[in-house]
Amino acid sequence: MQSKNWIGGEWITPAGDEATVVNPSRLTEEVGVVHFSDRSHVFAAEQAAREAQKKWSQLTGAARGEILYQMASVLEAHADELARLASREMGKQIGEMRGEVGRGVSLLRYYAGEGMRSNGSVIPSADTNVLQYTRRVPLGVVAVITPWNFPVAIPIWKIAPALICGNTVIWKPAENGSLTATRLAELFTETKLPAGVLNLVIGRGREVGTALTEEAAVDAVSFTGSSATGRQIAIACAGRNIKYQTEMGGKNAAVVLADADLDKAVPILLSGAFKSAGQKCTATSRIIVEKAIYQQLAERLQSAISSCIVGEALDPAAYLGPVASAEQYEKVSKYVGMATKQAALVAQSPSLAGAEQGYFIRPMIVEGVNASHALVQEEVFGPLAVMLAAEDFSEAVELCNQTVYGLSASLFTRDLASAHRFLDEAQAGMVRVNQETAGVEYQSPFGGMKLSSSHTREQGQAALDFYSEVKTCAIKYAW
Repeated sequence: MQSKNWIGGEWITPAGDEATVVNPSRLTEEVGVVHFSDRSHVFAAEQAAREAQKKWSQLTGAARGEILYQMASVLEAHADELARLASREMGKQIGEMRGEVGRGVSLLRYYAGEGMRSNGSVIPSADTNVLQYTRRVPLGVVAVITPWNFPVAIPIWKIAPALICGNTVIWKPAENGSLTATRLAELFTETKLPAGVLNLVIGRGREVGTALTEEAAVDAVSFTGSSATGRQIAIACAGRNIKYQTEMGGKNAAVVLADADLDKAVPILLSGAFKSAGQKCTATSRIIVEKAIYQQLAERLQSAISSCIVGEALDPAAYLGPVASAEQYEKVSKYVGMATKQAALVAQSPSLAGAEQGYFIRPMIVEGVNASHALVQEEVFGPLAVMLAAEDFSEAVELCNQTVYGLSASLFTRDLASAHRFLDEAQAGMVRVNQETAGVEYQSPFGGMKLSSSHTREQGQAALDFYSEVKTCAIKYAW
């Protein structure tokens, strides 16, 4: 497969640099070729989006919603095909990838429904014979920059609310998700989506991403990726006085109290830490345990991790696939080496036959480092978790909050009072009890505190706040 740009209703194959994509599960297998754009494609997309936005914003919400329903239907019809392509391109286990595509379908239908819901409110006036009300109006052209770890769901949870609010979109996917992005755009062209409303530009961040966030005449930027890049984007957008939304890193904690049901907690802990090979900003990377059950939980994890079989992404029996790329393999392997030398091993999954054929990393839980250690404070973005002991609930919450990030946190307990205290005291944008840290339902706001987020929220009704502006209207209808 070849990547292509979709600009103003036309397919364009950039003539510049290109790179061959190999299957991270099987490095001898070529999946396709990515063609990288230059800055000129960004400005062509900007012009197309600006022109299309005039008519798109004038459509009724119901008409825009109908097109989103069409997008959902065509995605659903090609769900397995797209899931298999994404698994081959970036290595997510096929069962998880199918679930992600299904989430994309649900997101499109959810936001399609927003086309018929209220988009403002009537406000009393102190004057007589005055009708005063608010309504949402679109921003204009929105830049959407998405990561490789959720190559279908994250683009859709940005694009769908942007479109239903009347904006047009320039979408720059991650390099490691460009083939999936191309196919997704191809599917959307099978609908009645007008030319220029959605534009796809494939390129490297340092060239295309920089042009998009610092030079193109866009009205907002929504970004998901690293904290370093997100902060650079925030600075650039603030300097231009345009809206920005950045979803960045996480170092998420699962707190296990002495009264927790370990039979139920252990599989949830493993899923939160190791599904998607730990490549989630919401993944469980710290397991904080009350001392009274610390050893018991460690033994349970040792036993349970044997079922976390690493395998090829298309193998339905695999618990997790490889990490996504050579760059990701090198980064995570450095942390695994650090853990091997500086920490004590609690548990590790069985060795994988033929591991050298792909970017496979065995899930690993370690202990014996203090709360300020790099393994506890830095985002690994791989299948590595650290156990920490706490005297009691108060120390456990203190350890949970001892991070520059604040995306997600969870507590395992049978005590309702402790549950409510945790929901109040944990410094994270998403807090959960007896559930894993990873994931949140699509109708719920997604986002974090501290360095995890720019403090806006994605998904749910909250996304509409970002992709629109509120206009206050008043008319005196009688003098």
